[in-house]
Amino acid sequence: MGGRSDRTHLRHRPSDRQEEREDRLTGVSDNGVSDNDISRRRLLATAGATGAAGLVLGGAGGAGVYAAATGSGASPDAKALASVGSTAAPFHGEHQAGITTPLQARGHLVAFDLAPGAGRKEAAALLRRWSAAARTMMAGEPFGDTDSGVALDAGPSSLTVTFGFGRTFFARTGLNSRRPAALDPLPDFSSDHLDARRSNGDLWVQIGADDALVAFHALRTIQREAGDAARVRWQMNGFNRSPGATAQPMTARNLMGQIDGTGNPKPSDADFDQRIFVPADGGAEGPEWMAGGSYAVVRRIRMLLDDWEKLARGEQEKVIGRKKSDGAPLTGGSETTELDLDKTGPDGKLVIPSNAHARISAPEQNGGAAMLRRPFSYHDGIGADGTPDAGLLFICWQADPLRGFVPVQRKLDRGDALSPFIRHEASGLFAVPGGARDGEYVGQRLLES
Repeated sequence: MGGRSDRTHLRHRPSDRQEEREDRLTGVSDNGVSDNDISRRRLLATAGATGAAGLVLGGAGGAGVYAAATGSGASPDAKALASVGSTAAPFHGEHQAGITTPLQARGHLVAFDLAPGAGRKEAAALLRRWSAAARTMMAGEPFGDTDSGVALDAGPSSLTVTFGFGRTFFARTGLNSRRPAALDPLPDFSSDHLDARRSNGDLWVQIGADDALVAFHALRTIQREAGDAARVRWQMNGFNRSPGATAQPMTARNLMGQIDGTGNPKPSDADFDQRIFVPADGGAEGPEWMAGGSYAVVRRIRMLLDDWEKLARGEQEKVIGRKKSDGAPLTGGSETTELDLDKTGPDGKLVIPSNAHARISAPEQNGGAAMLRRPFSYHDGIGADGTPDAGLLFICWQADPLRGFVPVQRKLDRGDALSPFIRHEASGLFAVPGGARDGEYVGQRLLES
């Protein structure tokens, strides 16, 4: 995984018929998909939606909860499956899906490099094809006559497909003058052990879904539709807890067993859009083509679980600064209770240690720096030394990484108690433009203006 493989480079050139299909699905036609082309996936999705009593989505921190379907004769498992499968995210909108969408159970991250000789024209055609595919699959439809059929008997399952541009994309397409300053390379951190083969890339795609086959189907379709225009640079697979696996919505846990995402900015916050999305006029964070967009920092963080699990629970909680059971601060309260960073115990020592992860990463300790964390866990087997290759596919979103990720990571790099138990192995920074309007493809305002 992660390295370049000939098996991942599919080399077909789209036919005229395929390009006609692309135009139709990106909004050139009124309907997008023929009224007569009602697939089994759409029928099942509709049935699931009709039978569902309702759907409640958690906050951006990642809790997604479904309501079971009502009606006689259906087993509880069947009701849950229909409800989860019927949920669809919109392709068109001010922002791309997959940013504030509640965490999905399965995820794939994949980066591409444009093929030698491919430039702006080829990139535009590629984004047009990819947008057509994403729009169709997110609606629960198979993508054209060449669809693999992997997801034919599933609904949309909250599928999202999100596209971004890396720094090198702009040089390859002759668009250096339109590259945002926010895409300047991230600084080096002392804890980095980065593999260049699994870092960066011209193009980045994030795929999430609540069904593994739906997510895989989207990954294969995106890879196939790359054709001769782009080649896979690296690809990573992730997962989260499945919707409905807990009795009530809660913030996700990572593979260390800790609740991960507490303190995330919430869409209901007055300054949420200001912190996470580029303003309508582009503003200082980026050019106008980035309006409604965001910047994604992607880090593959390996967790040294054998070392971590040798610690007693109380020691783990001191490293983090929160209780493992419910994520509450060591100073008391519930998960959402503010940290009391000045509280001391009977021994006169800080209850939340000075190097605790929660203390160092707190916005009030970093000039108010905030980012929307939306990760996936990963497990890629057992290494030759017998240790698990497992950890976090860390993804965070912000209007400007120099005011979000960078100041927090610099602080963590200087003395986080968690550092001995993790290793940053790959990194990327991508400009994720705003959502496509009806009739547009993602990135059109950059590539065709």
